[in-house]
Amino acid sequence: MFDSRLAPLASRLLSPLAGWLTARGVRADQVTLLGFGIGVLTVPLLAFAQFEAALATILLNRVADGLDGAMARLQGPTDRGAFLDIALDFAFYALVVLGFALADPQSNALPAAILLAAFIGTGSSFLAFSVIAERNGLTSEAFDNKGIFYLGGLTEGAETIALFVAMCLWPEGFPVLATVFALACLLTTLTRWREGYRRFR
Repeated sequence: MFDSRLAPLASRLLSPLAGWLTARGVRADQVTLLGFGIGVLTVPLLAFAQFEAALATILLNRVADGLDGAMARLQGPTDRGAFLDIALDFAFYALVVLGFALADPQSNALPAAILLAAFIGTGSSFLAFSVIAERNGLTSEAFDNKGIFYLGGLTEGAETIALFVAMCLWPEGFPVLATVFALACLLTTLTRWREGYRRFR
């Protein structure tokens, strides 16, 4: 919902660092992989209830996600970069939910399963729309810097990260937060299904 507004701001903030790294031979894909590696550390940190440290790795992962995009715009976007960006983002989101499930299986396992199912709905509808949109030559004016057609919705990247931050700050509230966000994801999925049904023949 807010990604199209926040992306230009993030790009402006990260552009100086992106230029500095590019001048020193660092590639965007390297930052993508480093960011994902940092993000993977979130799982054991959450499993052992180190919520403040987990919050730090989540935020560092997101900084890397914005930074690699800024670097790609300087270095020239690649299909491999676009693939890594979207594939590792989805994996990271699922890993964070897994970490919270491991932190308190008795209370969090079912809400985590519901949230993961909701993530599959938003992710699959997003990717399915993107594939068909590209086949039909459609472009997204709101996200013209993306490597694939980007269909927005109620729950996008910014909202998901806000959810993870809230969960780290209020871990006892995970069941409530996960369930509410899963419902929002359901609305996003239904909206995308409707949009795909309406626009494609």
